[in-house]
Amino acid sequence: MKDSSNKDIDNQEDMISKDVDNFNENADMTEELETVKAELAEQKDKYLRLYAEFDNFKRRNAKERIDLIQTAGKEVIISLLDVLDDCDRAEAQIRESDQPQDAIQEGVLLIFNKLRTTLISKGLRPMNCVGQEFNPDEQEALSQVPVTEEKLKGKVVDEIVKGYYLNDKIIRFAKVVVGH
Repeated sequence: MKDSSNKDIDNQEDMISKDVDNFNENADMTEELETVKAELAEQKDKYLRLYAEFDNFKRRNAKERIDLIQTAGKEVIISLLDVLDDCDRAEAQIRESDQPQDAIQEGVLLIFNKLRTTLISKGLRPMNCVGQEFNPDEQEALSQVPVTEEKLKGKVVDEIVKGYYLNDKIIRFAKVVVGH
């Protein structure tokens, strides 16, 4: 009998030992599973961040490309602004002249208008400053003059050099005289 009871005890010890081993093995697997889950969450987070960063890059790149296309001829247009100013002055002289307009003068005026129309079609837009409230973000005050009318105080009285926008961005500030 002792023999059989020793065998039972040995069997029970073996079973307990196996259960402990299984339990330890399950605990190890649980730890490993948690580690894998944490790594998976970390990789998902990295993927989402990388995807968002790439998406932002695409948007930023598309915006820069649109800006580049819109202002591609900016330097050429800026260099033509002085020519346009000369055209405006010449046109004013032709119109103020007491002499009757001949075909040459009319031709010159047509050329000036064509130049203006072409630049406007490329996105150039003149600023209209005279009579408007002085805005230091768009205008440069060259001087102040006293005004007799109260409504002209703080407003642009005269425009020395015309300002221009190119696709709603200022490319030349208007140089103005402000009433005070």
